[in-house]
Amino acid sequence: MRLPLLTSLLLTLTLAGCAFGGSRAPLDTAASMPEVDACTAKGGELRPLGRLQRVQCVVPNADAGKTCTTKSDCSGQCLAIGEVVAGAPASGVCQRDASENFGCRQRIDGGVAQGTICVD
Repeated sequence: MRLPLLTSLLLTLTLAGCAFGGSRAPLDTAASMPEVDACTAKGGELRPLGRLQRVQCVVPNADAGKTCTTKSDCSGQCLAIGEVVAGAPASGVCQRDASENFGCRQRIDGGVAQGTICVD
């Protein structure tokens, strides 16, 4: 007799724990007007980036698409075009904008292809 009563009580407490206080406030992905205005003034746009979809100001790099062999040739990263064997001599292009910091990419540094990295 005690076992069914104890089981029933435990089940009730478990369900009550799930029903109350378990909600979380939604993440704020909207930007305020001053943020939008400041981003637009820099020539950018607010976009959700990465796995967390955090809203960031994405400003195109002035040298986007320019041929490069090292990071110092660019305002962003020097990225490989296609897949190149790590350690092989290579040239690349300057990164378009901050959105290319996410996903898989291969940097070129000192005229040498680096390993491919993937960032969420």
